[in-house]
Amino acid sequence: MIEDETAFSYTHRHLLGIEGLSPPEITALLDQSEGYVEQNRQADKKQGVLRGRTIINLFFEASTRTRTSFELAGKRLGGDVINMSVSNSSVKKGETLIDTAMTLNAMHPDVLVVRHPASGAVKLLSEKVNCAVINAGDGSHEHPTQALLDALTIRRRRGELSGLTVAICGDVQHSRVARSNIHLLNTMGARVRVIAPRTLIPAEAARLGVEVFHDMDRGLEGCDIVMMLRLQTERMHSNFFPSIREYFHFFALDYDNLAKAKPDALIMHPGPMNRGVEIDSEVADDYGRSVIREQVEMGVAVRMACLELLSRNLSNDISRNL
Repeated sequence: MIEDETAFSYTHRHLLGIEGLSPPEITALLDQSEGYVEQNRQADKKQGVLRGRTIINLFFEASTRTRTSFELAGKRLGGDVINMSVSNSSVKKGETLIDTAMTLNAMHPDVLVVRHPASGAVKLLSEKVNCAVINAGDGSHEHPTQALLDALTIRRRRGELSGLTVAICGDVQHSRVARSNIHLLNTMGARVRVIAPRTLIPAEAARLGVEVFHDMDRGLEGCDIVMMLRLQTERMHSNFFPSIREYFHFFALDYDNLAKAKPDALIMHPGPMNRGVEIDSEVADDYGRSVIREQVEMGVAVRMACLELLSRNLSNDISRNL
């Protein structure tokens, strides 16, 4: 176990979103994650922190990076990890989410990691189970661990988040990654811009406390961080832009518009990337400025920290109720 007094600043039973978390709580999660970065680079990566604990990955949407990352995180901490295939589960036979929650609750898991296509579904499930719940993405609402790993990546490169100017570019309307990052970055004192066609900017953008741009050159001017988002066509039920070719011309990241940002601006992308749609391949593979692979590495460390802290908090809750 990586002991850190700041870890006790995060005392919640669940991690359902970033909105509402305080700077000390976010810092606690990031600080706890730091220790796991170095551990994961060692030959012996395994600990026994979660020995005897059961973690269930319940993904109602397809995922490669997030599900694999949580699975690896749980196993490196010594936990028993079960991946439930929803395509073969009772859900496909008509079972409701609440019935699924009751069934899982009877198995006495310690942590449920849940991804669901409906916003708010993970919160509903958390109210029906006795274990800790981590939101691995719910609809277009939030994806808290992605925002945390993005923040950890930035902090390790820039030292702090406060005072940085971050541009989030692309399909902001349908992106839970964008929403979680906006909440986190604003809370930690960064200045956030969103850049997208008018059709891909959420109606509540002004309430989110961001600057809105519809032109890449203007929006990227003087930025420290450029975070690209993919087009989430699976969530689009109408035409949001004329064509992929036109979208790439006006809103993809290439070296021409990247030149408007600071010379050392970092390039980020939560993945999966659509090369030639929202980002030019050369830019994505820029060894000196792209931190996309680092984001994947930080993801395992962040998810290890979240599993450990929530398991610890769950144990504390049980002890207090005995």
